[in-house]
Amino acid sequence: MRADELREAFSSFWAERGHEVRPSASLIPHEPSLLFTVAGMVPFMPYFLGSEVPPTRRMVTIQKCVRAGGKHNDLDDIGRTNRHFTFFEMMGNFSFGDYFKAEAIPWAWEFVTEVLGLERDKLWVTVHVSDDDAAEIWQTKVGVPAERIQRLDKDNWWAAGDVGPCGPCSEIFYDIGPDHGPDGGPAHGGEDRFVEIWNLVFMQFAADGTGEMTPLDAPGIDTGAGLERILAVLQGVPAAWDIDLFAPLLAEAERICGKTYGADPETDVSMRIFADHARTTAMLISDGVFPSNEDRGYVLRRIIRRAVRHAWVLGVDEVVMPRLVDIVVDVMGDHYTDLVANRQFIADVVAREEERFRTTLATGQKILDEATAGLEGADAANPESANTVLDGEVAFLLHDTHGFPVEVTEEILTERGLSLDRDGFDAAMERQRERARAGRSGGPTFADERYREILAQFGPTQFVRDTPAVSETRVLAVFESARDDDQDGEDDLVEVFLDRTPFYAESGGQIGDTGTISGPDGSIEVLDCTYALADLHRHIGRVHGERVESGSLVSAEIDDQRRAAIRRNHTGTHILHWALREVLGDHVKQAGSLVAPDRLRFDFSHYEGVNRDQLREIERVANAEIITNGRCRHYETSMNHAQAIGAIAFFGDKYGDVVRVLEAGEHSTELCGGTHVAALGDIGHLRIVSESSIGSNMRRIEAVTGLATVERLADAEDTLDSLAEMLNAQPDEIASAVQRRLDETKKLRRQVRDLQRTMASSRAAELAAMADDGVVIADLGDLERDALKDLAVSVRDRGGIRAVVLASAPAAGGVALVAAVDPAGNLSAGDLLRDAARTVGGGFGAKGDPPLVVAGGRNPDGIGDALAQARVAALGA
Repeated sequence: MRADELREAFSSFWAERGHEVRPSASLIPHEPSLLFTVAGMVPFMPYFLGSEVPPTRRMVTIQKCVRAGGKHNDLDDIGRTNRHFTFFEMMGNFSFGDYFKAEAIPWAWEFVTEVLGLERDKLWVTVHVSDDDAAEIWQTKVGVPAERIQRLDKDNWWAAGDVGPCGPCSEIFYDIGPDHGPDGGPAHGGEDRFVEIWNLVFMQFAADGTGEMTPLDAPGIDTGAGLERILAVLQGVPAAWDIDLFAPLLAEAERICGKTYGADPETDVSMRIFADHARTTAMLISDGVFPSNEDRGYVLRRIIRRAVRHAWVLGVDEVVMPRLVDIVVDVMGDHYTDLVANRQFIADVVAREEERFRTTLATGQKILDEATAGLEGADAANPESANTVLDGEVAFLLHDTHGFPVEVTEEILTERGLSLDRDGFDAAMERQRERARAGRSGGPTFADERYREILAQFGPTQFVRDTPAVSETRVLAVFESARDDDQDGEDDLVEVFLDRTPFYAESGGQIGDTGTISGPDGSIEVLDCTYALADLHRHIGRVHGERVESGSLVSAEIDDQRRAAIRRNHTGTHILHWALREVLGDHVKQAGSLVAPDRLRFDFSHYEGVNRDQLREIERVANAEIITNGRCRHYETSMNHAQAIGAIAFFGDKYGDVVRVLEAGEHSTELCGGTHVAALGDIGHLRIVSESSIGSNMRRIEAVTGLATVERLADAEDTLDSLAEMLNAQPDEIASAVQRRLDETKKLRRQVRDLQRTMASSRAAELAAMADDGVVIADLGDLERDALKDLAVSVRDRGGIRAVVLASAPAAGGVALVAAVDPAGNLSAGDLLRDAARTVGGGFGAKGDPPLVVAGGRNPDGIGDALAQARVAALGA
């Protein structure tokens, strides 16, 4: 059975048993405590916790997963075992408070034995030491012999983290035969012999992080079945590396290396790393992760660099990652069609990353080779005598100066039987700066129980989208707010929950509405509106008058002028996104946004700066679309229909089966739940204010629309009028008038310098007469630097002068210091100025010991002390 056949068989089996077939969620999870989607249940955590109501109680998915950072990290095992991958596909069937152990266990056995056709006498089962129910079902209802049911402790307990859903689990193992390890079942036998192919997690409890567990109101089932492991069993191969998903990648690795897979164990490890890391890289970039120095982007960068270093070790000089990810697209593109659409962009990103790292690798490898030349591996007979530890300062130098990742340093050292003084490295890093960490600690967070009670009792908040006011709505609850926005200390901040509201809750980059909630005895000035839970609006505000009580009827009204400005900016964001893709290319993807009443901010993926001409073209394209006054159609539809019409999903937004689509004019179609204008012309003129980098391969544009653009243009005109008046010119003549003034200023400055030099020359005799034992030291006021230098040389060249030190504070700012000495004498110009330059906050870069040194500084107040130091250096007193 091939991978596509297994996916189809699994989905069909559970669909026939009432499960809704769901597509894989993104590898970027909505759970903030996780870097990546690490298991099939991650997208469904809110359903298990009860913070969201599932649309259906049975689901089946084949979920993309990555385990390469944080608590779930298999990175260091890749290539050295037959069962670990950074990217893998987890097949899963899920029950949210519906069926439980009595149904899940027999169904799992039915699929494994009847659909997959695995021999019953080669299957083993494990259960948790406390789970008598599962053991009983396996033995009496399914018919698994008691001797093939083994009890495990920690290995049969599953938890997302220290906090969150958890419970006992029961696993199915397949015995691939005595050639792969000792007997004894999964509890006692060889890990490579007994292969885990199925994990039934009985989601019964919620952990709070203190060790306490609370039974869940609706226990559920979370199945995790590794597609790659099952394929290895079905295809009769000893390792998952030999299945149809990996074979083309390993064949390409052979072509890249010029070596045969299976001929050398260490080379095999490198080839497996190529295959695994190429899959992970392609999938992550396609889902919107880009190499960077923070969080998941840093993990991706490490994965790419790890593969490149193994190519380097094998003597491969050419860029390899684009070739590998291209094979990934060929192998997996039929099922994950985004890979095909993003093929060229993925290849471009990895090519640039690899090219940069190869330069870094060449430099770093040379330094590391020199630093480890004096180290030697441990002697088995006398291990304590070996010098096996690399100084942490060396690793820090490699990292900080040459960009050589410390993980790569550690990996190279391990291969050489050496280790790193990691404490020394960390100490050096702390002294220099605090670097971004690759993983996040902690586990899933619980929603406040009070919010869940409101949602369970009253259901989701009804958002009244198309009106600025609701004349009658009921207060469901009022809580003291944890926010510390109460500056004056006179009024309380509260959280108010209504059964229906016109207030938009912050999401999708659009900030929450402000306004007023008014009751018979008091009112609340709403400062913000956010989601307490999915679909539960939380109004945060300040109380005026008597407290608004739960159960009372109130009116709710937003600040409609503020909302109108937000609408213009939000729809403008969509048009800007379309214009960016038109001008820069389809690889542009949104990576974040802010929609406020006074401006919009749009973050997007792009691998280089956007130049002035491109910005002008983006602005022109956007405004050409806006001026058509095309209709904006905002409506609800199914996710399938939205995908069919090509609607683009925005980064960070979470979508259900029913989604809102915005068709903004003729060209922009995107998923968005925000508020928008009725026609493009309502946006007004869109003006780009700034463009900047916010990280590796990430750019940010800020812009204004509507009245904000009018005000900005009015301010610009006022500035031009003022400049025209100062220059005695018309506004359209300002550029030429400024150029004339610049030319005049340049001419006057030359005249001033010439005059100063003439005056300075006339002062040479006067200064020479002031010499003390052939040394002249003087403060020349505001003399320009060049004139000061000419004067010092002129004084020195008069007879009997051994040294001249002059200082001034030029009108342009700062300090000028000049030292000129007799080349045949015994004084050094550099020695005369060394301390003096530091005293005025500056220095100089003279090489060797020239007879003339010019220094600069920032502190004119230190000129007196500086000259005194120069005097001591020249005369000794």
